[in-house]
Amino acid sequence: MITHLKGRLIEKNPTHVIIECAGVGYFINISLNTFSKLGDGENIQLFTHLQVKEDSHTLFGFAEKSEREIFRLLLSVSGIGSSTARTMLSSLSPSQVRDAIATEDVASIQAIKGIGAKTAQRVILDLKDKILKIYDIDEVSHNSNNTNKEEALSALEVLGFVRKPAEKAVDKVLSQDSLLSVEDIIKRALKNL
Repeated sequence: MITHLKGRLIEKNPTHVIIECAGVGYFINISLNTFSKLGDGENIQLFTHLQVKEDSHTLFGFAEKSEREIFRLLLSVSGIGSSTARTMLSSLSPSQVRDAIATEDVASIQAIKGIGAKTAQRVILDLKDKILKIYDIDEVSHNSNNTNKEEALSALEVLGFVRKPAEKAVDKVLSQDSLLSVEDIIKRALKNL
């Protein structure tokens, strides 16, 4: 198993990179999330996942171990292949995928191209317990997250703010720290309005 590659960046594209290690060029599939984290430096390191099929060996590269973990968890779900998992990690950051599963946010997962309602529900059903256990997430705090969001939005509306911009501000705040109290969400959202 190839666990990581460290070498000279030969070619960089939104979907793949080519890294030269000891004279051998490796074609590595990447997500947009990893692409955005790769600098233009000559030497890079990617954590990899090698997928072996009877007709091909395919390398997937990740800027962080956490993204590789989420990718592998997604592959364990029936009906999710490597291209779908990569699309999910290109649409959402690894922490957003993790949080969407932990909070049973079907809408966020279903918003990803190629993911239907049944697949989104299957991802949540298959991975929620694993995500909560692996990342030691307190289930109560995530379930209260949506309640906190709604309470913060209601308070902002009472203060005279229009719902759409208020919701954007609250979502931005929660994307930075999903465990904030209602008061903190309101305070930070007000700075963005």
